Amino acid sequence: MKDKKKDKNEEYYKEIIRKLDSMGSLLKKILGENLVTLGDDDEKLLDNQDLCMLLGISKRTLQRYRQNGVLTYYIVKGKPYYKASEVKTKLKKICKQ
Repeated sequence: MKDKKKDKNEEYYKEIIRKLDSMGSLLKKILGENLVTLGDDDEKLLDNQDLCMLLGISKRTLQRYRQNGVLTYYIVKGKPYYKASEVKTKLKKICKQ
């Protein structure tokens, strides 16, 4: 019985890794097309639309993540942006829980 549960958990984690890899590929594609940077940092930034597409969530859910401090964001010319590296780190942290 425990072996079945263990196998199921392993399959679940492998699927998460596949999805993260897929998101990483999509993130690279988005970053290649949408090069917004924050100051001298050369850090790639994602806007709301990019992040909603990447995570498969609505704009309202993304707004809730900002309000609850789930995602760090930066305002550039009145528009929220998210550092790609911080989003990636946050996704990895969430998947490890």
